Amino acid sequence: MGSHIEIILIALVAVFLVLRLRSVLGRRTGNERPPTQDPFAPPAPTPEARRDNGNVVQLPRPSSEPLPPPQRSAGQARLAPAAASGIEAIRNADRSFDAQGFAGGARAAFEMIVGAFAKGDLATLRPLLDDATYGSFEAAVKDRQAQGRVLETSLIGFDSAELVRAELRGTVAHVTMRFVTEQINVTRGADGLVVDGNPNTVDRVTDVWTFARDTRSNNPNWLLVGTDSES
Repeated sequence: MGSHIEIILIALVAVFLVLRLRSVLGRRTGNERPPTQDPFAPPAPTPEARRDNGNVVQLPRPSSEPLPPPQRSAGQARLAPAAASGIEAIRNADRSFDAQGFAGGARAAFEMIVGAFAKGDLATLRPLLDDATYGSFEAAVKDRQAQGRVLETSLIGFDSAELVRAELRGTVAHVTMRFVTEQINVTRGADGLVVDGNPNTVDRVTDVWTFARDTRSNNPNWLLVGTDSES
């Protein structure tokens, strides 16, 4: 009987201690230390950051792929007011003629011709130039090759492209474009050393090119018939 009383007393004491500990542990005194924070964990967002802010833009994750080199675009070509009457005359002779479409094609031809000339690619140049202009380009390329020189041209971008003149001579349309570009032009000798230009200098170059096409021809291609430059 005595042993049963002792067991009951021990149980009552245990219950009393559990209740006492719960009352103490469950009470905050204001002196508790904040929980240890992972030093590598990002900070918790502030209340201001939690609110939806329309001015906040999520930045993209950095890509492992290198960015392409910057290249400026002149956008849509400008049509000079002085060329309006000539454009209209060509349009009357060839209803398919579109001045802005022509300007875009002329710009693409400019890039192709500049690149082909630097590489000495006469096969690419031949169908883009009339006979006289091709003869001049061919002579310059062959003279450069005879000297063992190499021309390196990097077209950085277009500052502007403007259709400055248009006229109809009989059935042949002539349209002149003025291109302002930034380029790096370097000529190297057979030993690889620079003989002209600077690989670290970007030049602002202004070219005035004239293209022509017979409006009665079934061939829609325009040919470069004249080149000039402005200092």
